[in-house]
Amino acid sequence: MDLNGKVAIVTGVSKGIGLATARLLLAQGATVAGWGRHAPADLQHERFAFFACDVRQEEQVLEAFTNTQRELGAEIHVLVNNAGLGIAGAVDGFSSAHWQLMFDTNVHGLFYCTKAVLPQMKRQQLGHIINISSIAGTTGIENMAGYCATKYAVRGFSHSIFKEVRNDGIKVTCLYPGSTQTNFFDDIPGTEANASMMQPEDIAGAILYALQTPFNFHIVDMEMRPLQPRKGK
Repeated sequence: MDLNGKVAIVTGVSKGIGLATARLLLAQGATVAGWGRHAPADLQHERFAFFACDVRQEEQVLEAFTNTQRELGAEIHVLVNNAGLGIAGAVDGFSSAHWQLMFDTNVHGLFYCTKAVLPQMKRQQLGHIINISSIAGTTGIENMAGYCATKYAVRGFSHSIFKEVRNDGIKVTCLYPGSTQTNFFDDIPGTEANASMMQPEDIAGAILYALQTPFNFHIVDMEMRPLQPRKGK
C-alpha cells in the first residue's frame, strides 16, 4: 500500500512502539490518528491528530472512531492495534484485577478497535490491520502466564479474522516482537530495558514493511528478536 494520503489509526500512541510507528507513518505521507489515554509529549505534526481513548472502554473506542472520521475523513486504511501492558507474577498469588486489566487492554480493546474499523474497510475493499502480539504469544514464560494468555489470544484472533476478511481486500498481520527497549519492563521484576534489546523504531520499520507490500501479497505473521541479547536477560 502506498501510504501517501492514507489515514492510519495507531493505538497506544503516547510512547514506545506506538509513538515510533506514528512518526514513521507520518514520514511516509500518511495522516495519523493517535489513540491513547495520554497524548505524546513531543509529537507535533500537521497530519497528526490525537484522540483521547481508553481502548478498554468500547464506548470510548466508538467515540474516537466517530471523531476520527469527522476530522480526518471517512476512509480508514490502517489500524495498528498496539495498546497493551504486561504484569508479572505467579498464578497462585496473582491479582484477579491485574488479570482482568491485561485482558481488557490486550484482547478486548483490540477487538473493540478492530470491530469499529472493519465496516468502513469493507466498504473500501481496502485496509490493513496490524496486531502487536509478542514472543509471549508463541511460547510460555514463567511468571507471565496472564500476559502470555492475552498474547496467545491476539494470535488466535489474528489468524481467524484474516480468513474472514481477506476476500474484502483487507490484510491482517500479527507481529511477535522479542525484547524491545520500552517502558514495558518497568513493571517486570528481574529484567531492565537495555540497549541490547530491539528499539521501538525497529518494530515500526517491520510494520511499515508489511504495510508497503503489494496488494495481493499478504504477510500473516512476523516474528522478530534481537540478534545479540544481553546474556542472562
